[in-house]
Amino acid sequence: MTGLEIWLLAIGLAMDCFAVSIASGIILKRIQLRPMLIMALAFGFFQALMPLLGWIGASFFSHLIESIDHWVAFAILAFLGGRMVMESFKDEGCRHEFDPTSLKVVSALAVATSIDALAVGISFAFLGVRNFAAILPPIGIIGFVSFALSFIGLMFGIRFGCGIARKLRAELWGGIILIIIGTKILIEHLFLN
Repeated sequence: MTGLEIWLLAIGLAMDCFAVSIASGIILKRIQLRPMLIMALAFGFFQALMPLLGWIGASFFSHLIESIDHWVAFAILAFLGGRMVMESFKDEGCRHEFDPTSLKVVSALAVATSIDALAVGISFAFLGVRNFAAILPPIGIIGFVSFALSFIGLMFGIRFGCGIARKLRAELWGGIILIIIGTKILIEHLFLN
């Protein structure tokens, strides 16, 4: 993957964090730096940790399916992207019943929003990322982008409320980005190799 693709992938993965952060900002109603930093750091940390764990697990068997690895990477990214697109059309009101200042809630949200990143880590192994030094830049970018978009989402939610969440359609755009990257990987392997 190129640097641009990794940044776009990171943005696509961070859209769940962004959407949840907007909802959390709506609940917070005012800037509360400590819980906002905790949430953004938790989202960034788990978004970086999960691809690392997926890559470690998949690295042990990626050589067994090397001939179809591009199909596996495409399937993972297309599935995740498709699911995000479908979820973006669900009509969810502005009522959210959770406490964004609770560490237990923030941890659960961070894990829940980073499950997609675990699957992306698996696709990194199938795309030929073979050593720890090669996986560090992508997971660092994913973690940083998730942190930054989470913090921005909190600020948006506090400032603009529920209206902005529906207008941005963050999950829709994140899903589209993942599908495009998966399709590009497949096309490159089928026609350029």
